[in-house]
Amino acid sequence: MLRGVAGAAGLAVVSGGLLTACGSDSKDSKDKSSPSASGGKVGGTVTFGSNYSDAAPKAAFATLTAAAAASTKAQVKINTVDHNTFQENITSYLQGTPDDLFTWFAGYRMQYFAAQGLAQPLDDVWDKIGGNFGDAAKKLSTGLDGHQYLVPLYNYPWVVFYNKSQFAAKGYSVPTTWDAYVALAKKMKGDGIIPIAFGDKDGWPALGTFDILNMRINGYDYHTKLMKHEIPWTDQGVHTVFQHWAEILPYTQTGANGRIWQDAAKTLETKKAGMMFQGTNQVAAQYVSDKADLDDLDFFTFPAINPAYGQDYMDAPTDGFMLSKKAKNTDAAKAILEYIGTGQAESDFLKTDQWDVGLATGLQVPTYNAIQKKSVTEIAKCKAVAQFMDRDADPAMATAMISIIQKFIDDPSAGNIAGLQKSAEAQAKAIYS
Repeated sequence: MLRGVAGAAGLAVVSGGLLTACGSDSKDSKDKSSPSASGGKVGGTVTFGSNYSDAAPKAAFATLTAAAAASTKAQVKINTVDHNTFQENITSYLQGTPDDLFTWFAGYRMQYFAAQGLAQPLDDVWDKIGGNFGDAAKKLSTGLDGHQYLVPLYNYPWVVFYNKSQFAAKGYSVPTTWDAYVALAKKMKGDGIIPIAFGDKDGWPALGTFDILNMRINGYDYHTKLMKHEIPWTDQGVHTVFQHWAEILPYTQTGANGRIWQDAAKTLETKKAGMMFQGTNQVAAQYVSDKADLDDLDFFTFPAINPAYGQDYMDAPTDGFMLSKKAKNTDAAKAILEYIGTGQAESDFLKTDQWDVGLATGLQVPTYNAIQKKSVTEIAKCKAVAQFMDRDADPAMATAMISIIQKFIDDPSAGNIAGLQKSAEAQAKAIYS
């Protein structure tokens, strides 16, 4: 779901595993330049907390912020933190001495911190950039109080990846139904190939598998109600999700709880594995980082299970940027966001990003590769897209489900499933009350 990187010159990188901020220099903050959305003067230094810690996304983000700095005449200092550390420490970070701007997620995750008073509204920024986005993007950027708190940049689908050359050599066909998917997995296992590459040491990758099974079996509305605890976790629909998952675990890479997703992706790259369900901003980005054959990579949307819902839904999370409540250089930070919220900025960013797709209305990106073009097409086919469990649910509930699902992966027996559902429901009652 998330990512980060190693090494653009001049970027501040946090050590010691703690999320801390790069303070702006008071001398710089006296600099003056062009007016921002709030009517003030911009200039000085804007600090930017970033979870783009993997190499490829980090380089793309460095390019984006460099262009933003050149456009606004403000200096940008990036504070890069490993994405898991960033997520785990985000609350204490925002309550402490945060950067002016920070990378974050649309939807509930944005609304949660806005409601906590830890982010500033961006209505004045949206007054200038609103025409660049459709209603869906604006809704995903809007807090529970009706104000905008996020400037979106891109989204990306969660899909099943495979290598075209391997499928061609083995005579494999893309499955569109659950039965065909299971049959293909059995065939791959018989051919000595790991059918489904999988790494869940970080916890969040498995949430995506739960999401897609839930939406394929129970539909999008069920997903949203479950995430809000309007449906109990002991419901039969949840049990059916785990039953289907248990059916494919024998064809899933073993030892997943001890493997990071990057290593799972490498087994797909080397054709030791036949398929991998993950976001394009992980798998495709990993191919780019490893200098693997991106032209050989392809994907298909997760197969249909319940004919009532077919392949109508998917996780397609939207990422963007927020303004800290404690920002020291608000005017310049808003000017940076105004720049980022333009079609031109998105287009320039996507010249170095070969895995995400932009959100600006009517965006034309001549640099899109086959994965990105197909992503645009497949997302557009959906009747609705979810934002991923750890964005659609209360953060504490998502954390609880990481532990529960890892226990399921270790023991997918029917008796254990029932016990895990009871545990999930007990924790949900405590969290949502």
